[in-house]
Amino acid sequence: MTPIPNTLWENASYDTFKTSIRQECEQACLNDCNLLTNPKVALVKVGMPGSPVGGGSSYPQLHPKKKLRLDILIISISLLVFAPVILVISGVLIHIHQLGAHKNMSRYKNAEPMGDVAPRAFTYAELERATNDFKEELGQGAFGTVYKGMLMDFQKAVAVKRLEKVLAEGEAEREFHNEMAVIGKTHHRNLVRLLGYCADGPKKLLVYEYMSSGSLADVLYAKENQPNWDEGIKIACDIARGILYLHEECETQIIHCDIKPQNILMDEHRCAKISDFGLAKLLKHDQTKTFTAIRGTKGYVAPEWHKKLPVTVKADVYSYGIVLLEIICRRKNIDWSFPEDQAILEEYAYDCFEAQEMIKIAIWCIQGEPSLRPSMKKVLLMLEGTVDIPIPPNPTSFLSST
Repeated sequence: MTPIPNTLWENASYDTFKTSIRQECEQACLNDCNLLTNPKVALVKVGMPGSPVGGGSSYPQLHPKKKLRLDILIISISLLVFAPVILVISGVLIHIHQLGAHKNMSRYKNAEPMGDVAPRAFTYAELERATNDFKEELGQGAFGTVYKGMLMDFQKAVAVKRLEKVLAEGEAEREFHNEMAVIGKTHHRNLVRLLGYCADGPKKLLVYEYMSSGSLADVLYAKENQPNWDEGIKIACDIARGILYLHEECETQIIHCDIKPQNILMDEHRCAKISDFGLAKLLKHDQTKTFTAIRGTKGYVAPEWHKKLPVTVKADVYSYGIVLLEIICRRKNIDWSFPEDQAILEEYAYDCFEAQEMIKIAIWCIQGEPSLRPSMKKVLLMLEGTVDIPIPPNPTSFLSST
């Protein structure tokens, strides 16, 4: 209530209240009108922001310009602060959604058989079409034949292994499930990738990535285009890394049991990759050795297999040593076209190791006593020149010990 003394008003929208008591005049003005006068004073009722006036009516709130500008400034700053946060949260949610979609791909049969997606299940008819009725043969293994194929959906060349030989005690069946269990869970640049499989009753097939340069045996024993020294060492290191992964870096420790040049495949860049896990032996988490029947190929089998001793990962180290000798000398381990004292490479190598550091490594690997053989990690360090290579003892040949 604001009094304005000594003020005359024109006859307009106001009321005159005749009373000598000011308080009565003020109360009358508050209750009934906006302007009330008596002969001496005029009372003007002014609405305050947010306050009801008179009989429940209210006047509009008055906002100074400074307050309006302050509100705009607060809103602008809030937008600048929270906008990046909202963008980051949106990005994270989109990324999580994409990851979930990618993982779900492996649940479907028609998912692309590449990358980190699980092996795809094929029908026999699909692989029959992919290989043009098994027309182009790439090679033969212990339990079946490998054919070249083409997955038209992905325009991708593949190698299809058809298990053909029916063995006693379900060995072929075990081989199939071994390869599925092992290769399906292993991912390393020096291991051949299993892309899919077929389990159509007795018809069982495996689908691998295609290696355009064939096997190490094809490259090593050829008269032309053999790997030079540097390429040979690179191939030896590739194989060592693949075996090291199986022995020490896999969730389940794996003994390959059949390391040989025919099971080392080469890509177009001559990167060596270990294949054919049909004889692989999986060790339990608390297990370091196992007893099992002889597995592997003659000439590459470690002596402990024949002596019925416990088998450890050192059996693969022995086989690798033989392969390393073949890479260095560019010849087969057993070749009777050579003089009798040179026909068996592992026996002949000890007589000439002083001329070649790499032969020392191979001789360490083929020691008759498994405990004397280095681990694959030590082998790789010696190949790379990280550690010194001590003079090895004369290995006890399997042929001379039986």
